[in-house]
Amino acid sequence: MPENLVIVESPTKSRTLQKFLGKDYKIMASGGHVKDLPVKRLGVDIEKSFEPEYVTIRGKARVLKELKSAATSTKKVYLAPDPDREGEAIAFHIAEELGNAKKKILRASFNEITKNAVLKAIENAGEIDINKVNAQQARRILDRLVGYQISPILWKTVLRGLSAGRVQSVALKMICSREDEIVKFVPQEYWTFEVDFNDNKGRSLTLKLSKIDDEKVEIGTEKEARAIEKGIKKESYIVKSHEKSRLKKSPPPPFITSSLQQDSFNKLRLSNKATMVLAQQLYEGVEIGSEGQVGLITYMRTDSTRISNEAATAAGKTIKKLFGDSYLSSGGRSQAISKKIQDAHEAIRPTSPDLLPDKIKKYLSRDQYRLYDLIWRRFMASQMAHAEFDVDTVEVEGGRFLFKGSKQKMKFDGFIRVYDGNNDNGKNGFPPLKKGDALKIEQIRSEQHFTEPPPRYNAGSLVKELEQKGIGRPSTYAQIISVLLDRKYISSEKRRFQPTDLGKTVNKILIEYFTDIFSEEFTARMEEELDKIEDGSYEWTDVLMDFYKPFKADLDKAEASKESIKKSAIEETGEMCEKCGRPMIIKYGRNGKFIACSGYPKCKNTRSLQEDEKIEVEDKCPTCGGPMEIRRSRFGRFIACANYPECKTTKSFPTGVKCPEEGCPGELVERSTRRGKRFFSCSEYPACEHSTWYRPVNIKCASCGFPYMVEKSTKAKGDHLACLKCKAYRDNKVEEPVNSE
Repeated sequence: MPENLVIVESPTKSRTLQKFLGKDYKIMASGGHVKDLPVKRLGVDIEKSFEPEYVTIRGKARVLKELKSAATSTKKVYLAPDPDREGEAIAFHIAEELGNAKKKILRASFNEITKNAVLKAIENAGEIDINKVNAQQARRILDRLVGYQISPILWKTVLRGLSAGRVQSVALKMICSREDEIVKFVPQEYWTFEVDFNDNKGRSLTLKLSKIDDEKVEIGTEKEARAIEKGIKKESYIVKSHEKSRLKKSPPPPFITSSLQQDSFNKLRLSNKATMVLAQQLYEGVEIGSEGQVGLITYMRTDSTRISNEAATAAGKTIKKLFGDSYLSSGGRSQAISKKIQDAHEAIRPTSPDLLPDKIKKYLSRDQYRLYDLIWRRFMASQMAHAEFDVDTVEVEGGRFLFKGSKQKMKFDGFIRVYDGNNDNGKNGFPPLKKGDALKIEQIRSEQHFTEPPPRYNAGSLVKELEQKGIGRPSTYAQIISVLLDRKYISSEKRRFQPTDLGKTVNKILIEYFTDIFSEEFTARMEEELDKIEDGSYEWTDVLMDFYKPFKADLDKAEASKESIKKSAIEETGEMCEKCGRPMIIKYGRNGKFIACSGYPKCKNTRSLQEDEKIEVEDKCPTCGGPMEIRRSRFGRFIACANYPECKTTKSFPTGVKCPEEGCPGELVERSTRRGKRFFSCSEYPACEHSTWYRPVNIKCASCGFPYMVEKSTKAKGDHLACLKCKAYRDNKVEEPVNSE
């Protein structure tokens, strides 16, 4: 019979811990939280200093019963949920439920699931950190107060079932504000000049116009550009300076949660949620051949770039073995600690640097491998030498005009050997010129440009902005975006976020009536105060009281203005109801907007609001012969019989692209996952399983002859068409592939 009980969150960890701890330890899992605020009521007594009412989560009574039973027959109980505030709260609630004063209940916390880390955590197990518990409790109550007291106002004025999250609503505000900037943006014209010069030996160099009369170049019209071009032609030119220097590029620090999500999105095209799910799997452990379950990375919810001396030493040994002494960092690399971070854990890193990605690739899924490889490379790079570049800079002047150019060539790749390894631009330097050398103009090129609006946020840039503004914490970034998408407050078009009409309406109400609560500054300050609770500087009840006083005033104001809010959310159509003569208005329903009579509930006349482009459906219903029309459900567009509900015939929305599988008579149709993510698959499914996440276009690949190409959008290439088979791509505006990946 085991003498000790270890309680973790996830059952995945159990096998690994059992291997490390042996037969004297019984490992059990709570499956996350066991207690929480009640679902159907506020669960917070505001009059009694915000006293929370915790209840056992549905389905967890059996788990608690099993944990209590196991605890009665062991000498010590080690509570080992994840090492963050939420894990501390889980440990606290489990300890409350076990409630046996004679038991020795200890809190064990480890940042990585390796034998040394786990044994050390058990050896040094201590008491639950009540300040962490209080910080998590304050956050939970804050979110409950906001969600359960603002949401009913949205139900009564816009649509029942809507909700307002404390942090998610600030992210929604940022996305809506960016959309407003884009809509209001007015492009500004500007011109640039590039000149080819020749020296007396026939050697050429190309430079850009840098300054006019020692001022930054600002050319706004073609008329100005032509006048400047004339001026450039009149002058004589000499070399003002030709300098060569050495540039050192520092490696990036190891990943924290936000930078991992950003790089994973930008480099691997993984969503924030997918990244965190994969990281959790790597942290909890993967079966690695005869070694069994092995935790591959450290805890993935962290805002600190700090690493242990042991980890740095292990990385140095691996770097020396793989690349040689010259690639080792010249000294310990300290990272600046921002006041905004908790610094509770190390950075995200591999638990063992000598577990090379390719060495364990066969044990990992494709995406597990890609993410582990990214984490491994980033960590190793952080411990490697600088990259060095030779920089060649030339300045040429003539009269009012100064031209400048700079080229760099890699001298030593350093950390770039493993991370961001495509930075050698291969450019040769300029010809050997001396100060005072005369140059002649060979060719002048002017180019017209227009300023562009700020880009919409994507999963990487939104997380970066949230982090910079101190909004949310590592454990919340993925959830913030996921919730906004699930609520249909935002949509993802070409991997960038746009507010929906519903999101804009909700945001308008929230920022008008809860200006302070949903400001970036207020939300960031609340995060800082939660940190103060954790370090023992603030009382959690005082923080809640300071929040609730202005919040209650805003609530009362919004409650008194419900009719006004309701009217502001209504869109007039200019049409009259054909049944009762009242005005028809646009309302929100479960599946989006629809047109309804303003006389509801006396008049229940409604009709769908077609938001799709009008596509003529020539097919007749195969069942009744009636016309077919485009409709929309919560799963996306589809074709349906116009005689519904008498005839319920439907089919998937077509793309006009034939299935490329040999012998298949189907065509690719538009479908949606249960969570609303769009994809395209063969109409003959399940007989044919051909599918793609990208919208197909009926254009044959000119490189390999594949029957269709797909629409893609990347930071490097912008919007383009790509071949799924050979990876050739082409611009939407040209007829031939312009490159091959």
